[in-house]
Order: sequence, then C-alpha cells, then structure tokens
Amino acid sequence: MENIHHPLSNWIPYKLIEKNNEIYFEWIYLGDLKYAEPFFEETILKCRKHECNSKPFKVTSTPENVIEWSEEIVSVDLKSLVFHVSRCGSTMLSQSLATSSENIMVSEAPIVDEILRSNLFGLDKKSALLKAVIKLLGQKRFPEQNNLILKLDAWHIFNAGYLRSIFAETPFALLYRNPTEVLKSHQKKMGMHMVPNLLPPSVFGITAQEINRISFQQYGALVLEKYFEGFLSFYETDQNVTALYYNDGMKQVVEKFISFININYAYSELDKMYERLNAHSKNENEAFTGDSFKEEELEINFTKLNLLYEKLNNTFLEHQES
Repeated sequence: MENIHHPLSNWIPYKLIEKNNEIYFEWIYLGDLKYAEPFFEETILKCRKHECNSKPFKVTSTPENVIEWSEEIVSVDLKSLVFHVSRCGSTMLSQSLATSSENIMVSEAPIVDEILRSNLFGLDKKSALLKAVIKLLGQKRFPEQNNLILKLDAWHIFNAGYLRSIFAETPFALLYRNPTEVLKSHQKKMGMHMVPNLLPPSVFGITAQEINRISFQQYGALVLEKYFEGFLSFYETDQNVTALYYNDGMKQVVEKFISFININYAYSELDKMYERLNAHSKNENEAFTGDSFKEEELEINFTKLNLLYEKLNNTFLEHQES
C-alpha cells in the first residue's frame, strides 16, 4: 500500500520554526526525489527547485498537525538507528544502504536534531513529534520500499537512552574508528561539533571550566572522549545494539549491519551496496583510494582517549565472543 492519492503524499516536514514562543513546522514537496544524497540537507536543496517549493509562500503547520497527519500516512518500518563518532565511515555506510531501492535512508536530518534539542516541548510531546516526523520521513512513496534506516548526528549518542524509550524494539548500531584517524580527518576539514561553542558544550556534557583548561585541538579530543564514553555507557546497558568498527573494513561493516537488522536483500541489491563502497562517500563519481593524512603528529594528549578506545575494543570483542 502506498500514499499515491493522499494529499500529503511526497510532502514532509523538514524544518522546525520557533518564533515568539510559538512552534511551527515547515513542509517541503519531494516530488519523485529519493533521499539519495550523502546528507538529508542536500536532498532538500534539490527539492527547492521544484515548482511547488518555488512559490512566495511557505507551507507550515502546527506540531499537533504533524502528529495527527502522521497517523494518516502509510510508512515503512523503522529498521535501525545508526549512531557514530563522525569521520568513521557513517556516510559511506548510509550511501551504500541508499543504493538499495528497498531502503529509505535518512542521513542526519536537521529536523530530528531540532526536535531533540528544543526546550519548548514537554517530554511526551517531544516523543510524539519524533515518532510522527520519522514516520512522515519514512512514508512509502515507491512500491519496492520496505526499510527505513535513520543515521543520526554524532552527538545524538547522548540521547540514545531517551531514543530507546521511544523505539523500544528498534536495533541500534554504534559505528566508531581509531581516534587518531578521526581527529586527523577533522584536522583536514573540521566538523562544527569539534569547534568550541559552535554547538553548546552542554550537548556533550562539557563544562565551561573544561573548555578554559584546554587548547583548541584538545577540544576535539575531549568531544571524542565523550562520544566513546557515550558508546560504552549505552552498549553496556542495552540488549539490542551492535558495534561497527571502521578499521575492520567497510564491506565487513555493511555485512555486519545487514545481518544485525535481519533483512534478506536480493543479491542484486547487495551487489549495488558493495559496489558503492568503491567510490568516495561524498561523491559517487570519484573512486575511493583510502584516506590520506598529514604525517605530523597532532598536538593532542591522547592518554584518556586511547584508554577509552582500548576499552571500547575490548568490550565489543568480549561481547562477540560470549
């Protein structure tokens, strides 16, 4: 069953607007576009060119509308939430999965982050909105679509316990990588969460006193420490979670993930997923030949980070063997 004749077919809420303590959701028309780009925002940019989105007025609704209308839409099943530490192959994983016509792959949708970080909702309302928005993002727009997979922002590991309370039966995946490689990647092009105060430090559980004591580069290491701690804390208490390790190779990451979420893809779909691994994660027309990093050492104290990394590896290994 699809949503072909429903008035909301191909419309999704994509932006949260907070104005004068009032909250609205802005909607956009997808047309026949799939979420094929490396990041959700890139698909939205493409959508803006559609005639429906070029008019001088915006299509908005209340939060109550979003919750109510989500009940009218046919959506595919949410098969997994993917958490990651950034620069660890998460875009490659999501791009691989996006090649399958059976998958709806939503990669770091800002609206999910906006709801999670908003202070204008009570907890029950926030939970209802998250479920509604994710359902609308996963509406069944093509007959072959069966699986919704959501890749979150790196800092959403700190919301994992809360998200588990909403999605009690959904498999969660944790993707990580050698910390030196993660930070060297950020040295080449720094992500916003690795720059002090671009995101509130409280998002990571970092205090003002901690920031004042460390260098600019060490801040990125501190953020990564918090991610690793978040991974350990969730992994040790949850029963429906798997660890994915970039340094095992991306083919193994994809294979382990597919096995974990228990989907039997046709061989033709698997071939497309594995073939995508040969291209650059952010540009499918460019071959991926591996990361290249500068040889000079980072001016970072890795003592705590390496201890956490070692603990992660040991914890995940022990779990596999048990």
